[in-house]
Amino acid sequence: MTSLYDDALAPVGVNIAQFSLLRNVARGECVSLTDLGQRIELDRSTVGRNVKVLVKAGLLDLSKGKDQREATLALTDDGRKVLADGAPLWEAVQRKVKRVLGSNGSKELHDLLQAIRSKAQA
Repeated sequence: MTSLYDDALAPVGVNIAQFSLLRNVARGECVSLTDLGQRIELDRSTVGRNVKVLVKAGLLDLSKGKDQREATLALTDDGRKVLADGAPLWEAVQRKVKRVLGSNGSKELHDLLQAIRSKAQA
């Protein structure tokens, strides 16, 4: 599954994990690394490593937050462009997966992924 999305997003220069991270940053005006980690259910150090790649690529800005101990993230213009250009590519894969699996298969896949997520958190 991941490779379908990675292949589709290759023209905009990101993989599905990076695209997801950008989308999560975009949901808030300015988000801290800690908040982002909680939102995507990854520890702060993992988020930090992934963010560094996107900062280096010029897709995210990393700056000091109100509390100087916390870093905050915001999309750059290039990051917004990647999201805008990548959205139709991501949506095309979504449609393809739904077409291949059918409505019952899509629901079953969603339910299975939710069950795995719930058990992993227990």
